[in-house]
Amino acid sequence: MQHDQSSLRARSAPGLVPSLFLELDQMLDEFTRLPMRAKFTFDPDSPAVITVEFLAERGPSLVWGIGRELLHLGLTTMSGTGDVRMWPTLPGERLSSWLLLESREVEALFEVPTAPLAEWLEATYRITSAEAESAGLDWDGFLRDLLSGPEAPAG
Repeated sequence: MQHDQSSLRARSAPGLVPSLFLELDQMLDEFTRLPMRAKFTFDPDSPAVITVEFLAERGPSLVWGIGRELLHLGLTTMSGTGDVRMWPTLPGERLSSWLLLESREVEALFEVPTAPLAEWLEATYRITSAEAESAGLDWDGFLRDLLSGPEAPAG
């Protein structure tokens, strides 16, 4: 039995925007940098979120879902609040941005090269525009789930 998988390939679109591998520096303190590799992945089915996998040389990798708009804005201005923030380095320094990730377990600051990330993000916007990204969100379902809250156990 043969299935036509062309629609499946078009929907997942892995070849349209291949993952981006970047060399970044994790700032361990003011003077100590730890070189690290990160993999940025775009999924056209969830265009609002970029999956970033921080590939550790030893030990497990760390995976974060980061808003595509947050990354895009963070290349030129302060972006984000809470657990994820990004902003450009000072003028005169390397063309890069700072990416800060915080949670109860992790606090990490990374220096991310601006040019390759900007080019890659532009490619993702050619696949799914910012307008189309928000049009695909199920706001009614999101609000329904949010307002219903966790179900109370039956007693």
